[in-house]
Amino acid sequence: MDGVSLTTQNYARWLHKKTGNVCVVTPKCPGYRDESTYPVYRYTSIPIPMRKPYRIGLPRMDLPFYTMINQQSFELVHAHCPFSSGALAMQIARSQNIPIIATFHSKYRTDFEQAIPNKYLVDHLLKNVISFYEQADEVWIPQASVEETLREYGYKGKIEIVDNGNDFADSTPVEPVRKEARQKLGLQNNEFAFLFVGQHIWEKNIDFLIHSLSMIRELPFNMYFIGTGYAEKEMKLLVQKSGLSSKVTFVGCLTNREELKNYYAAADLFLFPSLYDNAPLVVREAAAMHTPSLLVEGSTAAQIIEDTQNGFLSANSPEAFAGKIRGLVSSPFLLHSAGLGASQSIARSWEDVVGEVVDRYTRLIERTSKIPATAYGKLYEAV
Repeated sequence: MDGVSLTTQNYARWLHKKTGNVCVVTPKCPGYRDESTYPVYRYTSIPIPMRKPYRIGLPRMDLPFYTMINQQSFELVHAHCPFSSGALAMQIARSQNIPIIATFHSKYRTDFEQAIPNKYLVDHLLKNVISFYEQADEVWIPQASVEETLREYGYKGKIEIVDNGNDFADSTPVEPVRKEARQKLGLQNNEFAFLFVGQHIWEKNIDFLIHSLSMIRELPFNMYFIGTGYAEKEMKLLVQKSGLSSKVTFVGCLTNREELKNYYAAADLFLFPSLYDNAPLVVREAAAMHTPSLLVEGSTAAQIIEDTQNGFLSANSPEAFAGKIRGLVSSPFLLHSAGLGASQSIARSWEDVVGEVVDRYTRLIERTSKIPATAYGKLYEAV
């Protein structure tokens, strides 16, 4: 349920509706059953140590899958990951002489450094990642600020900016959803609800967030953490040591999108101090439910935020973050107006985004093929 997976799911869903001919290729996940209207081809995978529930795929070791996928005919492949699925996408693109798009989603250096203590090995792995992107026909990023990270890693090629969308961005009135959601959570009118949605990993600056909350313990608030990850147990201990046990709820992983939508609607403020994320979907999801976000000024994720207009920015310290929250709690009108601004400026629907994507796919296919892309041959999304 991370941002890359949600992006791929929504691409496939809307591409299927618009073109009727798309499939997803991704590793197997034990206990998960695909119920999509488009085909999903899965291959053998093993867990990644210390990064539950993430898995690494082994497509070449899955002979029945590998034989089958190489017999398929594609018109374009789009890789959302530079590892096993991306390598497979690149191989298919070269063997079938079709274009490949690669989207740069994550700060891979941070991931590598968390798992690997050897700087030289990290540099080597990052070099391989950049080599993958250099071989793509087009490299996409979800917002302009992500280019800085990609350039820092050593990529020198052309970059296209293609927004991420939002499956909560519809015309449904938010206020009735908010009222019902707050009642279900038992929130009083004078209680503030804060929310974090994402992996429970230290890279997302969660210790920073918990320390900030410990400085405003006297305020009437409830904090909800939604997600899971390797740091979850230590987070709970830190919450306990910080005297926040009565104010913090760990909801766990929510796969029901309607239930998650209700938490976004109930929240007054989405707290996201991560310096790790590039273009987090969760900020856009909160915006769709008129909930503004508080981010760290200068972070990659914060580029889409104009302070007080469609969200809020804080200096990079727990004290400043806590101070900003304290000030906003006393300014409910500002929270409301920024939430409305967020819904209008950063909550674009996936249907709209994928309409642009189809146009981009079509132009790329036509540029790289002598046959006009009018029939929408099979499109392959790799994640």
